[in-house]
Parts: sequence; structure tokens; C-alpha cells
Amino acid sequence: MPLNYSKWDQLELSDDSDIEGHPNVDKRSLIRWKQRDIHEKREARKHRIVKYQAEIACNSVLAPRLDSIRSHFIGKASADSQPQTEWAEDSKDASTKSGLPLFEYLVERLQTSPSPAAPPTNAKDQPTYDAMLLSLLMQIYDSVKSLSTDEQEKAILGGLDRHIAELAEHTRKLEKDLEEEILEQKKHITSDDIKEGFENKYVPAKPAPPPIKNVLSDSPKKTTKTSTTTYEVLNSSSVSSLPSTASAASEPSVSADDDDDGADVDLPELTPALLRFSHIPLWNYEASFVFIQQNRAVVVPGASDALLVAAFQAQSDGKAKYAKQCVHQSLLLQYCDKLGRDGVRVFFQKMISDDKRATSVFEKDVEETYAHLVNRAKAAAAASHAASREQIQLVPENPDATISFNVPDGPPPDNLQLEGEGTEDLDIEEVRRALTMRWQVFSAFPESLQDALRDGRLEAVNKVLGEMEVSEAEDIVSKLDMTGIMNFAEGGIRDDTKEAENEE
Repeated sequence: MPLNYSKWDQLELSDDSDIEGHPNVDKRSLIRWKQRDIHEKREARKHRIVKYQAEIACNSVLAPRLDSIRSHFIGKASADSQPQTEWAEDSKDASTKSGLPLFEYLVERLQTSPSPAAPPTNAKDQPTYDAMLLSLLMQIYDSVKSLSTDEQEKAILGGLDRHIAELAEHTRKLEKDLEEEILEQKKHITSDDIKEGFENKYVPAKPAPPPIKNVLSDSPKKTTKTSTTTYEVLNSSSVSSLPSTASAASEPSVSADDDDDGADVDLPELTPALLRFSHIPLWNYEASFVFIQQNRAVVVPGASDALLVAAFQAQSDGKAKYAKQCVHQSLLLQYCDKLGRDGVRVFFQKMISDDKRATSVFEKDVEETYAHLVNRAKAAAAASHAASREQIQLVPENPDATISFNVPDGPPPDNLQLEGEGTEDLDIEEVRRALTMRWQVFSAFPESLQDALRDGRLEAVNKVLGEMEVSEAEDIVSKLDMTGIMNFAEGGIRDDTKEAENEE
């Protein structure tokens, strides 16, 4: 089968071996001149093609406008038709005119308020379409202004027909020249004609997104490795009498990479993709499904935990709506993970199709989980408030000392009598006033504090004092000490032998 090499005839070479030049001109210079000539002709051909295309495009705008002006001039244009452009000849005022008044109106309109539309070229001082049309109308007017009014209309109509015919003929010539230039351009194979054909490229799959930072997982169990050394000997009976060194040499070794039990645990944080995912409204399964399909970084280990942490933080900050959205999206990812490898498709297929059995279970789980999270947030807030709140507590300085409370049963009786050793020098009225003041102070205490004092246990009194403000608790402790309701007593046996000997 003969091979056809005719297509290579279109190659245009500048260093052909068959080239013949002047004997006084070296071949290298001749090759460079021919190469420059080829490139100059190629660039000139490109410019001519671009020029022809621009002129044809410009004429395609001017020709319809001239036809429209001629139709309006002879009064054949429909006055009811809606204008499709903003040209002067398509305006509402022009639609009501014809003949010489229309011509005068168009000239005035194009001079006073021309349109800025112009051919899309980079030429300097490029005239607009209205400027070119005005120049053509002014040429017609200059040729007919010396005639009478009736003759002017006929001359103007003839001038329009002549220019329309010349423009159409010029456009046909441009199209013919453009076609010849394109055919001449295709005769030669250049670097611009090089195109990439079939090419097989291996595109590796996108790597799986990394898991969430600080993902919560069960810590691995600490393993203890024990090495045992065994000696093989000939006389086993003699070895039995030697001390065992193998067990002494082998000691358990613990893995060095085990973390301390008391180390702080960092909570997982939301990634930018999970943050956008958490703001999807409740029960909008279609939006969640589309988002997961477009963002692989959502379905990764730890994403559900990060959403729950964000929900707890939002609930603590008072953002209940956003907290519930985070719980909803977290459980959504958990369900997709529990349904297996194709869990995302299976879950959303049931939810989007409104499967009552599946949706009722999921919605119930969301409500229960959110209610549990609300309770946990309240408990954590209360515990944090109690831990950070300053309290007044009664604690004896000496470990052997005890604090007791002498609670009055009521006001002192009218027939108050003082009995016992050391009461002879006491004024009964002062004692009455002191007992009355102690009862009044005790009666002014809150009911919870009165009950705790009657109970007599220090823990009960401290609990009531811890719930009070610091200033109020300090005032109460001062009154307990001043009225003698609070007593300090030391336990055990006190040895006063040395003090007695010193007195002797």
C-alpha cells in the first residue's frame, strides 16, 4: 500500500537545501532573510483577516440601520411595532415622521445625543456607529441641499439607495477577500496549527481527608512485656543447685509511649467545612446530602464528636437553636456511619423519601439527645458557678478543736435565776439583756440557718453559709461569735503538770 506524503507539501521551510542564492551572499543570511519574510507575510495575513472580519461586523450593523431609515423615510415602517434597539431611527419620535422631516430629525438627533456604541476594536479615535451614519447622511444632504423641497426628498431617497447598494457590494468584496486569505493561510502548516491529540494522563484519586484534630477515642491498654532467658545445659541436675539468675535478669518493661493518666484531654474542634455543615437548618435532609456529596471532609472520624462539643458550648452560651442544629447534624453522621459502607446513601434515601418508621426514630433520638444535653449544660453551669463562687466556711484552726453551737430555746424567762459557781458577781439584768439579744439575733437568722444550728452539725451550717453572699455570711459568723451561739472546744487531755510546778 503506497503512503501519501502530500500533506507535508504544505510545510513552508526557510532552510531548504535546494535554495539557490547570490554567490556573494552567504547561505545563513539568505535563510534568515527568507525566514523573516515568511513570518512578516504570515503576520500581515493575520492582520488582514482581522481587519476584514472587523469591517464585515461593522457593516452588518450599519446596513440594517440604513434599511430601517429608508423604510421610515418612505413611510413603510409600522408605527405599532416595538423598537428592538435604542438607535435614533427606532425611537418613538422617529416612528411618527417620514420624508424630509424624518431626515432632519435624524441629523439633529445624531448630532445632539449620539449613542456611545462603537465597533469592538482597539483603534485610536474609533468612531461610533452614530458618527459613521451621521457622516453618510451629511454627504447625502450636501449633495441635495441646493435642490427644491420636492426634489430633495427624491434625491435623498436615491442617495440612500445608492449607499445601501455600495455598502452591500463592499461587504461582498470583503467576504470574498476574507475567504481567499483564510484559504491561503490553510495552505501552510504553522506552529499555530499544532493541536494536542489523544493523550492518556493518569489522574490520581484525591486523598482521603484527615480526621478531626483531638478526636476522642478509647486509649489503648497498657501492655507489659516480659522477657525470659532460658539456658540449655548438659547436666541439668547440677544447674538446679545454682541460684536462679534468669528470673532476676528478666524484668517487666512497660511501653515508653504510654501517656500519663492525669494528662488533660483536648476536645475536638470544628473544621471550616463542619462549621458550615452545622448551620444547615433542622430536618433539611436534601441540603445536608448535597453538602456531604460536595465536601468529603465532613464524613471523617471525630466529626460527630466535634459537633456534639460545639452543641454543648452553644447551649452553655444560650444559643439553643444552633445547639440543636449541631446535635441534629452529629446524629445524622452517626446514623450514616452505623449503616455501613453505603450508609450515607441508605440514610438519606429513607429520609428524603419520608419513610415514617425511619424519620420517627431519628427525630425521637434528636429530641432525647438534645434534652439530655440541655440538662448536662445546666448541671455544668451550676457546678462551675458553685466552684468559682467565693464562700465562707467555718473550719477550726486546730485539728483537735471542735465547733459546737449553743442554740437558745427561746427568750429568757421573767423569773431568771443564776445558779452555779462563779455566778455570784454577775448582774442578773445584764445577763437578761445578753440572753434577750442572743434570742433576737437567732430569730433574725433565715429559717434554713436556724434549722442547721438546731441540728448542731458543722457540715449543715457550712452548707447554708456557702449558699449566701460573702458579706451576708461574714455578718452572720460575726453575730454567732458575738452572741456566744458558736463555741470552740478542744478535745483530748490537757497536761498542765509543768505549769502547776512552776506556780509552786
